[in-house]
Amino acid sequence: MLLIGLCWALSSSAIYAQSIPEQGPLMAYVGTFSSPLKDTLPTQVDLPPGNGRGIHIFQVDRKTGQASLRGELVLGTSPSCLATNAAQTILYSANETDRVEPQGSATGNATADKPKHGTVSSYAIDRKTGELKHLNTADSGGAGPTYVSVHPSQKYLLVANYFGGSIAVLPILQDGTLGTATDVQIDSGEIGPTRAVHAATGSFAFSGHDRTHAHMISADPSGRYVLHVDLGLDKIFIWKFDSSTGKLRAAEPPFVALPPGDGPRHFHFHPNGKWFYSIQEEGSTVVVYDWDSQVGRLHEKQTISTLPAGYAGSNFCSEILVSPDGRYVYAGNRLHDSIAIFSVGLDGTLRYETEESTRGNYPRSFTFDPTGEFLLCCNQRADHVAVFRVDRAMGRLQFTGQYLPVGNPSHVLFVDLGKN
Repeated sequence: MLLIGLCWALSSSAIYAQSIPEQGPLMAYVGTFSSPLKDTLPTQVDLPPGNGRGIHIFQVDRKTGQASLRGELVLGTSPSCLATNAAQTILYSANETDRVEPQGSATGNATADKPKHGTVSSYAIDRKTGELKHLNTADSGGAGPTYVSVHPSQKYLLVANYFGGSIAVLPILQDGTLGTATDVQIDSGEIGPTRAVHAATGSFAFSGHDRTHAHMISADPSGRYVLHVDLGLDKIFIWKFDSSTGKLRAAEPPFVALPPGDGPRHFHFHPNGKWFYSIQEEGSTVVVYDWDSQVGRLHEKQTISTLPAGYAGSNFCSEILVSPDGRYVYAGNRLHDSIAIFSVGLDGTLRYETEESTRGNYPRSFTFDPTGEFLLCCNQRADHVAVFRVDRAMGRLQFTGQYLPVGNPSHVLFVDLGKN
């Protein structure tokens, strides 16, 4: 066992050594919940009211993790989730708003059955300075878009609309701008209970079991399938994806169900493409699945709590990430305000190792830098991003002592300007 672990550590170190760029700035873009500008309609859809100023831009020292503010793209649209194309020349933001009329509606005639929609935007990244230039903004296909990801083909942006309970596929045009959606799918089904099956003793955790809430969408590594979660329905949906048309078609079976009320929020594939990890917001669990990429099917194999033994009271899970070398899984706890750290077994199952305080309140998400040396955590209600150094051998997190002051940070996206 020791020999296997040593070989794994040595091989992962070699991978990291090869991946560390030699030069060029490393930028960190921080998406936020930002209050509407004075000349716009009220659009804030998350609490507390947005203290962010849009997208905050930092330059990060590759050796120390120290970050310096380089600018702000002032927006009042709550750009809460960010993504980039593979070339890292275009940045996309999910604007968590409900300010626009649905496609095909007459201006001013939005009704209860045709609520206003949110938007997604595209920006060109200046490869010398990291500055952002707005390219265009498009209808997201539903209210409150909370997640965006780029399909592996680089031809489509996938969008999850939390308050609209829908997902959308938007074509990425040759200049990086976004076109009109090629497909929109609206979630439907029986809403789960307000009490999660796996909630901790004494928990009053309740967030999304009032209606449908699409929370995340992403393709599998092959790009042949697209998966999305609906927190209110307690389901992970699986779609066959036609990259020539941008159309979704339900897989067989079309979904897997989580325990009632547990509320799937985010997921992450293991680097080997065979294991899939789903985190449940209200149940405070991680469920481990085997992923069959040939037929697009998930097979459940383990459920494990994100909380230390004996914890009682409310908690809301947030982010889940597999380390770049595949050895550890990190899971965010809000109210407990920690990141749970799991080791990954030879079959993909998890073992709880420890947890690390996020040094703030309500950690919404966290992100590894390109080398895996550092992890930046968005403490949403503490109005800062905390910087941690990663012990890649043991999986532990060590706080560097640095806080980046950002109002209601939601998501960090790294862009390597030294990458060709």
